[in-house]
Amino acid sequence: MSVNVQVESKGNESNSSLMRRFSRRVRSSGILGRARRLRFNSKKYSPNIRKKQKLRHLKKLDHIAEQIKLGKAPDRRRKYEYVTDKEE
Repeated sequence: MSVNVQVESKGNESNSSLMRRFSRRVRSSGILGRARRLRFNSKKYSPNIRKKQKLRHLKKLDHIAEQIKLGKAPDRRRKYEYVTDKEE
């Protein structure tokens, strides 16, 4: 739903007061608040779609692992191990 906010100048009204009136009208309409709330929302996918996406991802990972094993793709996985105990 889109809401247009329109303000017209009244006679000898200065630009700053016109901008102030416009800002007040935008704030009261709630357009910016709603846009800020929805900015980072992502679409909720159905369980079937999520399952298909996950299966596609796993298939891709298997293919990449196979290509690395055959030497046809560079190994870009982590090349270090986490050290838990320090040897002295």
